[in-house]
Amino acid sequence: MKKLLVLTIVSLFLATSCKKVTDDPISNSSAYKTLTTYMVANDMDLPDILTDWIVPAPALADVQTFINTYDIIDIRSAADYAAGHIEGAVNSTLANVLTTAAGTTKPILVVCYTGQSAAHAVVALKLSGYTAKVLMWGMSGWTSTLSGSWEANSGPVNGITAIGHTNWVTTPTTSLATFGDPDITGTGDAATMLATRVQTMLDNGFKGVTNTDVLDAPSNYFINVYWSQADVDTYGHIAEAYRVNPLTLSVGEMSNLDPSQKIVTYCWTGQTSSMITAYLNVIGYDAASLKFGANGMIYTDLQSHKYVTPTVDLPIVQ
Repeated sequence: MKKLLVLTIVSLFLATSCKKVTDDPISNSSAYKTLTTYMVANDMDLPDILTDWIVPAPALADVQTFINTYDIIDIRSAADYAAGHIEGAVNSTLANVLTTAAGTTKPILVVCYTGQSAAHAVVALKLSGYTAKVLMWGMSGWTSTLSGSWEANSGPVNGITAIGHTNWVTTPTTSLATFGDPDITGTGDAATMLATRVQTMLDNGFKGVTNTDVLDAPSNYFINVYWSQADVDTYGHIAEAYRVNPLTLSVGEMSNLDPSQKIVTYCWTGQTSSMITAYLNVIGYDAASLKFGANGMIYTDLQSHKYVTPTVDLPIVQ
């Protein structure tokens, strides 16, 4: 009986020791570190992703050269794509952008309505090994005939300012604190975990929040104003906002974000903040981008970084 018990224990040990490590779930406490250590080691820290990621529409004389430079993926609705798109662009969705990218041979240009959803797609592409860029301002920057989204949500037509709102303040931003890591799980090696989390981010769609929601109830969010201190001093900021910038993994600045709260980032246009938001969701934060950024809050007062309706309409095809 004793011999049988020993054999049983040995058999169980052999069975479990032969199991592939890549099939084992990674504990919550180590998954974040496994994932982010891999990302830093492979030049995927946030500043790496925020390098050379956006390009403005070309001059009219340079349109064909511009088009020939990229494989263009348009992630607007099929109906809007059919109504008019950049020559050579293929229609896809945010969720399917990696599948569409698999057939590309050139750098990828992602096109949406305003440049904000495209930023989510570009983060996914860059984390998946592609060279990819956002078309600045989206189709709103290509032709005035498609500029309605920016005009309605910033201020080229009627001017917008939050200065004077109770929760737009000129006091110092909130002092930084240190928090724990996001609570994530993963299976497989770090590369597999990253690929899974990137696709999950895409499947969950664009994560945005309106400036009205944030201005009216800033305590509902962990707000990060992604500006320099000089810009905060010039314009003020949303009450209770922090300023964590450049927000790196390698230096440990992610620890200044509270993973128990919804992280809302705002920038000038909502395009950079969308990049940051997508990245944060990949690594385990609950994050949202403040749509249209400062252009949607203090357009009238901005000295730069302002959306302007195109004065030259670049060609579109059906």
